[in-house]
Amino acid sequence: MTGSAASPSFRLAYVPGVTPGKWARIWNERLPDTPLELVAVPAAEVSRVLRDGDADAAFVRLPVDRTVFSAIPLYTETTVVVVPKDHVITAVDEVSCAELAEETVLHPLDDVLDWERPPGEPAFERPATTADAVELVAAGIGVLVVPQSVARLHHRRDLTYRPVVDAPQSGVALSWPEDATTDQVEDLIGIVRGRTPNSTRGRAKPASESGAERGRTEKSTPTPRKTAGQGSRGGGSAGTRGGTGRAGGRSGSAGAPKGTRRGKPRRRS
Repeated sequence: MTGSAASPSFRLAYVPGVTPGKWARIWNERLPDTPLELVAVPAAEVSRVLRDGDADAAFVRLPVDRTVFSAIPLYTETTVVVVPKDHVITAVDEVSCAELAEETVLHPLDDVLDWERPPGEPAFERPATTADAVELVAAGIGVLVVPQSVARLHHRRDLTYRPVVDAPQSGVALSWPEDATTDQVEDLIGIVRGRTPNSTRGRAKPASESGAERGRTEKSTPTPRKTAGQGSRGGGSAGTRGGTGRAGGRSGSAGAPKGTRRGKPRRRS
């Protein structure tokens, strides 16, 4: 294995809109001896960063090249249209792509949505970045369609957004080079999948599992056989229904023949 196996820290990249804070906090709690280094990377650059070894793993936007990278999908985002707060679109709760047909829809070069054809009228020139496109929306040049987390990332008081019900959506995944699945990558997989510390990679056996093993061992220990006369009701021999104890209980003499009376012998006449 290569990559983070020999590294004193673990480098985790993430693309705009993804907030790795929750997973970073859990990492720091579970692996305090392995510092986690967070690296913000543009979405278009994250594949190169992973290939070059500048990060051990990354939160990316799908799709990724599955011949090179492994990926675990985490969630899919709602797509929204960013507009000025006084725009007519703000009068509704959601819109469709058809309702954007007469709008100038900005399509930045770093767009992460997989459009067959973006809706609306194209702008005279494509903005270089999403941040540039947001500035143009604020200036009243057009509207912008992006994943909801990206809209929140570029929040402005004079802008708002509405869901676009039939637009392509963006999936977020944890990804890493397929040939570099290190122990630390496995630890991160356990964290993002919500495993407990004991279940992560199976490094430590949970207490319940150890108890189950003890139980199986105890069950497998043979129980000594009962000898004749032990454990039967009334003290009789094992396997005999009622045993001699029942007869003894009625007659008062365990070995006396049936019908025999006690007392003085009769005189002969």
